[in-house]
Amino acid sequence: MGAGADAKPHYAGHRERLRARFLKAPESLADYEVLEMLLFNAIPQRDTKPLAKELIEKFGGLSEVLNAEEARLREVKGVKDRAVTELRLAREAGLRLSQSKVMKKNVIGSWTALLEYCAASMAHNPTEQFRILFLDRKNHLIADEVQQKGTVDHTPVYPREVVKRALELNASALILVHNHPSGDPTPSTADIKMTRQIIETAKPLGIEVHDHLVVGKGRHASFRTLGLI
Repeated sequence: MGAGADAKPHYAGHRERLRARFLKAPESLADYEVLEMLLFNAIPQRDTKPLAKELIEKFGGLSEVLNAEEARLREVKGVKDRAVTELRLAREAGLRLSQSKVMKKNVIGSWTALLEYCAASMAHNPTEQFRILFLDRKNHLIADEVQQKGTVDHTPVYPREVVKRALELNASALILVHNHPSGDPTPSTADIKMTRQIIETAKPLGIEVHDHLVVGKGRHASFRTLGLI
């Protein structure tokens, strides 16, 4: 006798066991298993374990998958609109959780959380991105804005535009942040020159540049720590 029309797919039991493991000890799951679960709702009609493993292998890790460009995700067979949406949703939820730990708080006193947020939002970007953290007089973060996006190794930054935006927000201080897609956070000569131009433009208007952070993969560089500010 053939299986009934409402018979569960062969992987249903595996999904139930994985969910139970997750609820009991989420830290016990491997990265591919977390990704597998993220894909459950997006791809209900097939076993998502092979796809999760393929994505991890292609991009190098869970963070890299979540930060991958949509076009590159779609290069993997089986990744369609719903899967892309689920992955983007997971990334956005993680970023908002990280951001909540620093927004409207004294970032100088929450430096570790700030570094974690910057790493989560920028470390795996395939192109350079320049963002500015705007602070009030109590060093509370009042705005976090991406100012410019560039190519693999260059982002155009205009000091007057940076300072103009600070004045619009009534910010008293700035923390500059950008990423190096190469993974090496060592500041370049151009980075140093641009930072000094922003400092020179901001200082007469009473706006201080607290630091410039360069985010790499698993590492970061601080201009202030390096004595460049």
